Amino acid sequence: MIPRYSRPAMAAIWEPANKFRIWFEIEAHATDALAQLGAVPKAAAETLRRRGRAPYTPERIARIDAIEAEVKHDVIAFLTELAERIGPDARFVHQGLTSSDVLDTCLAVQLVQAADILIADVDRLLAALKKRARQYRNTICVGRSHGIHAEPTTFGLKLAGFHAEFERARARLVAARAEIGTCAISGAVGTFAHIDPRVEAHVAAKLGLAPEPVSTQVIPRDRHAAYVAALAVVASSVERLAVEIRHLQRTEVGEVEEYFAPGQKGSSAMPHKRNPVLSENITGLARLVRASVIPALENVALWHERDISHSSVERVALPDATIALDFALARLAGVIAKLVVYPAAMRRNLERLGGLVFSQQVLLALTSAGMSREKAYAAVQRHARATWAKGGSFLARLKADREIARRIEGPKFAALFDLRRHTRHVDAIFERVLGPAGKKKKSGRK
Repeated sequence: MIPRYSRPAMAAIWEPANKFRIWFEIEAHATDALAQLGAVPKAAAETLRRRGRAPYTPERIARIDAIEAEVKHDVIAFLTELAERIGPDARFVHQGLTSSDVLDTCLAVQLVQAADILIADVDRLLAALKKRARQYRNTICVGRSHGIHAEPTTFGLKLAGFHAEFERARARLVAARAEIGTCAISGAVGTFAHIDPRVEAHVAAKLGLAPEPVSTQVIPRDRHAAYVAALAVVASSVERLAVEIRHLQRTEVGEVEEYFAPGQKGSSAMPHKRNPVLSENITGLARLVRASVIPALENVALWHERDISHSSVERVALPDATIALDFALARLAGVIAKLVVYPAAMRRNLERLGGLVFSQQVLLALTSAGMSREKAYAAVQRHARATWAKGGSFLARLKADREIARRIEGPKFAALFDLRRHTRHVDAIFERVLGPAGKKKKSGRK
């Protein structure tokens, strides 16, 4: 991923220094376990730890790269450089392991590290959504279906709905973290022919992973596909919120606006422009994350016990997907935290159609008063069309209709156009999503 969309902590997970450090830990833990079992000298395991644990500096990484340029094998290059540091005891390193044991177990560690960052990102977004939802709990706005005015709602309810969605996103990431966190130290074709299964259990415990039940030589890629799919669903939720902001910021709507910093410029040609560039950027990054799903699914069908058709895909797609989603989540949390909200514009838009948003309540009142649904619908729609086309008051037109006025007494008309009907259950919905005000909702988080 290009630096423009990379945050340091997530990008560092995919840097060679972190990868080689994990490779070393895998080899060292495996050698420790072999020493405990009496398969290699304990002194050799101690030498490996003492001489091999030096940081993977640019110079050390360059040496590994130079060896790989000759041998054309990344793990062999790593082991060769390690042997240069360790000396004769290097013959006891990588005993009974195959390259995939190192590569796949390392990848599991990296994906767990990435998941931890993404979960923390979602937590920050949830906190921002909760704060703004409570702030605008009772701020009336129009709800839209198909982009058209439907019925009144509140801006706080909009945000509460996104909060509930990102609670689900968090749960998906937690589940993906658990599924991907497996270790394979089982040797060629996964039979443990040359290494004791207890070595795998030891390495897994040290790295915070679970042993893969059957690794065949590689960890099955359905796990990785599920992980990427979880990222893609979260990215789609990110995009849904970004698109909502973009729509509400349109000039014709003007209900919210991304924070526009002092000195910020929106256009090289038009000085007046204030564009939802952050939300648009987030939308694009979501597309990039979702683009990793099909390759991840296609990686599941490897040949027999192992091939490496998945390798090139994962070296590109997994870093890019995690880095892009991390950036998008962080940016979205900032957008929500600083979002500028215009309640007066929300009220103006709500009233723009002269009260048409109350048409359902009029329909229900007429059917309750004895009119057939078909006849009531036709009567209400007739006056709605006239109001839409000519403007004016929907309520006034209804009152002027003798048949309608005969069934709905004057004072009852006002109740049909009372916004409180549409907000009376807001507190109950908030309690379901966020818990009682001032109290933490039980989320089941661990």
